[in-house]
Amino acid sequence: MASDDDVLAILGCLLATNCIKTRKKKHVRRSLWCKEWLKKRGSYSHVNLISELKLVPKDWHNYLRMDEETYLNLLSLVTPIIKKQDTVMRAAISPHERLTVTLRYLATGRSFEDLKFSTVISPQALGYIIPETSDAIYKVLHKDYLKFPRTEREWMDIAKLFKEKWNFPHCLGAMDGKHINIIPPSGSGSEFYNYKGRHSMVLLAIVDAKYQFIMCDFGTNGRVSDGGVLKNTKLFEKLENNKLNIPVESKVRNSSRSMPYVFVVDDAFPLRVDMMKPFRQADLISQDRKIYNYRVSRARRIVENAFGILASRFRIFHTAINLQPRKIESVVMATCVLHNFLMKSVPSFYSPPECFDHENTDVGTTILGYNTEDSKMTRLVRKNPGNTSFLAKKVREDFMDYFVNEGQIPWQLNFI
Repeated sequence: MASDDDVLAILGCLLATNCIKTRKKKHVRRSLWCKEWLKKRGSYSHVNLISELKLVPKDWHNYLRMDEETYLNLLSLVTPIIKKQDTVMRAAISPHERLTVTLRYLATGRSFEDLKFSTVISPQALGYIIPETSDAIYKVLHKDYLKFPRTEREWMDIAKLFKEKWNFPHCLGAMDGKHINIIPPSGSGSEFYNYKGRHSMVLLAIVDAKYQFIMCDFGTNGRVSDGGVLKNTKLFEKLENNKLNIPVESKVRNSSRSMPYVFVVDDAFPLRVDMMKPFRQADLISQDRKIYNYRVSRARRIVENAFGILASRFRIFHTAINLQPRKIESVVMATCVLHNFLMKSVPSFYSPPECFDHENTDVGTTILGYNTEDSKMTRLVRKNPGNTSFLAKKVREDFMDYFVNEGQIPWQLNFI
């Protein structure tokens, strides 16, 4: 039988042998700090293609969704925010590269893994660059191109244009919401799961008579009941507390009738004294109600067209966006402010006439322009109509009487 000293000696030999084997282990080669082809961004990047596209303006526009002059203007605005310093280890990715890859991502909805081959920028870097540049785009543009009315005069200017272009008096804007499909973050469960069986976040917007957003609110998760989306916004809080400086009820021009200022909405929203929506299909029991529905829907189509243009120009909305919720908000809000920026800067390129619905008033037909039916932006659906106040119903009846009588337009009977 071995003594204690013998056992200790054997254990010592085993430990020594193990240490020697460990030292002799084959050295594992470390992965590259950066792939060799990614170091050659100057040679292979899509910025070289963009330089060539200057010779073909139409292709330049299709690639970045704007012309060169507009792009250079935008680049000058965001450069102070997104410019980075070179280091002793590597040259920084330039503002030009950062902005073009962000615009290309918004225009195509391609994955970072796919974009790395045309931009020669790693997916990891793109994950920082694109949300950061989107934030910069929103920051430099929203004050001038996504201005929310703050005075009675500004609201009345919007209402005046609605009356002139769409024959709807005292209209403050067309409101609607859309579900934006996303890849849910890990561990979120059913938090973003909506009635369509997809994961989404909701974009709520108000559009003026010129198809431009005057308010965009994004971030409500898709699981929230559609009737509750509006209640989650600061807009609703201010609306409830009379803090929007909306003009008080007054007489309609060329009429002795006095009516409040309202938003036009669809059936996903409640009927309120400040929100007019169509009668349900089952309640269209008279010609007067059909006329009212036509007139409300005619004004409300503007927001549908605006969403349609947004989705057609920025194909990111045709995908399930695979980012963290905060970064998704950056991307979506950047597209909204870019929509207004491009509507004003290059309307003939960004929104040609075929984008919009057109009416043939002689025969009562509508030629549809761009809408969201071909994208994955799904509409809100109100499951429970809830209780409607007597006063809200009275306001709707007043608008209906106005459209049937002194506010009628010659062709309205052709559309019912």
